[in-house]
Amino acid sequence: MTDAARVLGVDRQTLSNLLNARSGISPEMAIRLEKAFGLPAREWLMRQLDHELAEAMHKADGIDVQPFAGTPHDRQGAHERG
Repeated sequence: MTDAARVLGVDRQTLSNLLNARSGISPEMAIRLEKAFGLPAREWLMRQLDHELAEAMHKADGIDVQPFAGTPHDRQGAHERG
């Protein structure tokens, strides 16, 4: 872990937090990972986003939101008339 943290230019705690899922991949970390492993930073960030979305989807049934009435076009027209 110490060598990997040194290569990435971060401290051991930062790397430990990432590896133990206590923190996610930030844009800066994605750049560090790209430089270390060659996989583009965008790929690292997309993987992070996919992970976060999957976690949120597990909670989706507990998220109570009422849909807006009408379509976005209808709402814009009402706002302009209003």
